[in-house]
Amino acid sequence: MERATLTALAADRPRWTAYVELLKPITWFPPMWAFGCGVISSGGSLLERWPFAVGGILLAGPMVCGTSQVVNDWFDRHVDAINEPNRPIPSGRVPGRIGLYFAILWTLASLAVASLLGPWVVAATVVGLALAWAYSAPPFRLKRNGWYGNAAVGICYEGLPWFTAAAVLLGTLPAGEILWLALLYSIGAHGIMTLNDFKSINGDRMMNVHTLPVQLGVQSAARFAGLVMVVPQVVVVVLLLNWEQSIAAGVVGGLILGQLALMQRFLGDPVKHATWFSGFGVTLYVSGMLASAIAVRGVAG
Repeated sequence: MERATLTALAADRPRWTAYVELLKPITWFPPMWAFGCGVISSGGSLLERWPFAVGGILLAGPMVCGTSQVVNDWFDRHVDAINEPNRPIPSGRVPGRIGLYFAILWTLASLAVASLLGPWVVAATVVGLALAWAYSAPPFRLKRNGWYGNAAVGICYEGLPWFTAAAVLLGTLPAGEILWLALLYSIGAHGIMTLNDFKSINGDRMMNVHTLPVQLGVQSAARFAGLVMVVPQVVVVVLLLNWEQSIAAGVVGGLILGQLALMQRFLGDPVKHATWFSGFGVTLYVSGMLASAIAVRGVAG
């Protein structure tokens, strides 16, 4: 084969950095954090089950969440060509159908890793992967509607990892306190997911993707996102007080006040400040998750 042909083939081959970019490491944090909260809330012994804890965190983040990102980028390649043309697939750095093959391969790899961690993890992984594909791929393409699309992501990112970790470490259905927290923080995550939609409003309108900013308008969607984040946390505070965990309730309450202060800037210009609020406001949100998990450990343990 001629040198020029070899050079052309090498240039067409995606670099490993493009694959990493497709997996979007920055998005791995929420499910990994939720899994960690599930581990803590269970009160189970980490010394005896540390391989599960490490494997579960890797599965929740780089594997299942990573799969969802690759699937989303493949089926969103036409929208991304408008909104973010520098992404690996629309830019041509991952050419042809390689993005789709990578999504399938990473799905199978996730199932393989889950099979090493037990039936609870396999079941949760199947649900998570099914929702990941349904979110982006036809015929379901849940992301076309911000109401149930964001709900699916919230469940996958927060509730499912939390529940799975606690269930495996406890060896049974987690206590009601754990289930309530997993559910409430999943609901709040619906608002967090809406924050991601402000950066792509124009392309979403053109491609008939009905995110909440498209459906409700920028200001209404921003207020709704903030409301959905705050209300479940207020319920968490009430529950913590009912469970006689006043210190944790005070911590979560203080974190809510911090989020409300940050929301004032976000609401002033949601399109401009959505990413900023995602960085700072969501940090306070997930800090409350940890405080709640520690408190529940004492109640349900």
